[in-house]
Amino acid sequence: MNKIRCLVVDDEELARTLLENYIGRLPHLELVGQCKDPLEAMQVLQNEPVDVLFLDIQMPGLTGVEFLRTLKTRPVVIFTTAYPDYALEGYTLDVIDYLLKPFSFERFVQAVNKAGEMLRLKAGNGNTAPAAPEEEPARDFILVKSEHKIHRIKFDDILYIESMREYVAYYTPNGRILSLNSLKSLEEELPSGRFLRIHKSYIVALEKIDTLEGNQLHVGKEKLPIGASYREEVLGRVFK
Repeated sequence: MNKIRCLVVDDEELARTLLENYIGRLPHLELVGQCKDPLEAMQVLQNEPVDVLFLDIQMPGLTGVEFLRTLKTRPVVIFTTAYPDYALEGYTLDVIDYLLKPFSFERFVQAVNKAGEMLRLKAGNGNTAPAAPEEEPARDFILVKSEHKIHRIKFDDILYIESMREYVAYYTPNGRILSLNSLKSLEEELPSGRFLRIHKSYIVALEKIDTLEGNQLHVGKEKLPIGASYREEVLGRVFK
């Protein structure tokens, strides 16, 4: 069986050494390299095939989350971090596991087994032909972190979303949920067939639009403005 090629990215030398030791104890793993920051990791990924990436989150310059978002193709990723507040980001980035420092060898092996299973599933899909473009996952909800809770908001329940500086407000029939995010990020995350940006400060659920009145949309009891640069797309998507 081919060895699983691993890359460690962590700004702490002790953490890199621990992972190197753990990887060396499993004969089916091979350490490709260890990097102290994402910039070094980019160079390795450009030149070496990597199956599993052990990635710290809090690093100077570029965080692990930001680094992952720059990668068009990703290895199987395991977060290694001292901070428990990044589980949501890991979920949205399809991270296979989340190791909270300090973690034991037994917990490390559990994560490696998950990664190995994912690699076997990918290999089982066959790589003899170019993969077809991936469709949006069949998810009907979005996970939203607000006030130390994670809310599971169904797409069907979202009326519209409003930008409020560094926050966004999700409006549903049950009220408003405020979360740290941006409309630009949400445009990429929400299914484009169900949601539309109509203004620099608003995204609406297409099915919740009732009426066009001048330069405003009626969504439930609210009247939302249409930005001049968005009007043509709104008319083409909703009122053609």
